[in-house]
Amino acid sequence: MSKKKLYRSKKDRILGGVCAGIAEYVDADPTIIRLLCVVATLLWGAGLLAYIIAWIIIPEKK
Repeated sequence: MSKKKLYRSKKDRILGGVCAGIAEYVDADPTIIRLLCVVATLLWGAGLLAYIIAWIIIPEKK
């Protein structure tokens, strides 16, 4: 059994590829993850900070 690894997407990116990478990891539609990120940003303000931190720490897929 191979382990899944979280990477930022290179093919389905809009800004940094974070949401698309998370969507690939959890096998979901990237649009759903992007909407959740926007909702988190609008409701709590933490979505933008979490996105920036994830952009920094999640490696890009090679």
